[in-house]
Amino acid sequence: MATRYRPHISLVGLIYLIIGLFIAWDRGYIDASLIRRVGSALLAIFLWFLILLGVDLHIRA
Repeated sequence: MATRYRPHISLVGLIYLIIGLFIAWDRGYIDASLIRRVGSALLAIFLWFLILLGVDLHIRA
């Protein structure tokens, strides 16, 4: 029986990413408009068929 490799992130790696996100937010590298644009892009990628039907997936605040 072959075992499959499942990539995972360690607790230290997760804490590292969370701290990095906080520092980037605090220093102005990440802001609310960036999060909205990334969110809209992810929705468009995963729900592309709705875009073809004319649905607007832009996140507005």
